[in-house]
Amino acid sequence: MSYNVALIPGDGIGPEIVEQAVQVLDTAGKKFGFTLNYTKLLMGGASIDVHGIPLTDETIETAKKNDAVLMGSIGGDAKTSPWYKLEPSRRPEAGLLKLRKSLNLFANLRPAYLYKELKDACPLRDEIIGDGFDMMIMRELTGGLYFGERKTVEENGVKKAIDTLTYDENEIRRIAKRGFDIAMKRRKKVTSVDKANVLDSSRLWRSVVEEVAKDYPEVTLEHMLVDNCAMQLVRDPKQFDVILTENMFGDILSDEASMVTGSIGMLSSASLNETSFGLYEPSHGSAPDIAGKDIANPIATILSAAMMLRFSLNLDEAADAIENAVSQVLKDGYRTGDIMSEGCTKVGCKEMGRLIAERV
Repeated sequence: MSYNVALIPGDGIGPEIVEQAVQVLDTAGKKFGFTLNYTKLLMGGASIDVHGIPLTDETIETAKKNDAVLMGSIGGDAKTSPWYKLEPSRRPEAGLLKLRKSLNLFANLRPAYLYKELKDACPLRDEIIGDGFDMMIMRELTGGLYFGERKTVEENGVKKAIDTLTYDENEIRRIAKRGFDIAMKRRKKVTSVDKANVLDSSRLWRSVVEEVAKDYPEVTLEHMLVDNCAMQLVRDPKQFDVILTENMFGDILSDEASMVTGSIGMLSSASLNETSFGLYEPSHGSAPDIAGKDIANPIATILSAAMMLRFSLNLDEAADAIENAVSQVLKDGYRTGDIMSEGCTKVGCKEMGRLIAERV
């Protein structure tokens, strides 16, 4: 079996962590009898340096011809990088937003799972953690405030910025269906997060989610306001199975959930369209301050690669092997600096990648 994968190493630590993910993928391919053909693409700051813009139309068209896209990280230091002297539509992150929209990647899956071996890295007390937690945050990715009309005007000598939050019922319905489908394969509970006590968009969100829930009688649905959800994530994360929410709320809550797991360097991410095509990336940023130092944690990218095998290429056995290899490395006591604890062996990015590949 042969599959085509577009690689976007990106900026900062992106090339380092993608390199380790590819090593692990190729090891899995040899063991399970599949081949991945890679095409490297530029996006973000790397694309600005070459093309003057963060994403070209050619890159979009090439990405569409592949079975999936595996990405590192995008962006740089906003204070020092010349990329951030450009107007907003030409900055690195604009390329990522455009790619998501162009590929119709409306469903973002961010699992937040606490490994027993990383219990000490979790900032929560033992009585809160208990036996751990395992949740999936389903974030709508192509609508809402990030994609609404925006402008800055001057009225009576006063500058005013306007951002528009819009959702239609079809956008809400398709992400809700995906969320309930995922819940059916998990513990059959959906927590829909909104701000329905204030926002019309949230009131429509809640109404449509309730309609979709009627088609999934086995799934328990609860509604939760976003401010309460932010509190509950640190008060009792075990209560959550699938968190279903809109774009901006999901952006914020998934980062909070990542830190509850001990490190954002552990969190994978998948962005899917209505087919099996998806973009897979770590939840963390480009960390330009540690780029090139061989200290980045590649596990989130490696786990994203496992999600790619599972959701886009239907290679569940290989995905399981990679996830089990990550668990085994942690059980064996190896840690990168961000998850280091007493009594463990500290390793760099390359060594962590090698150790995981060795255990696939």
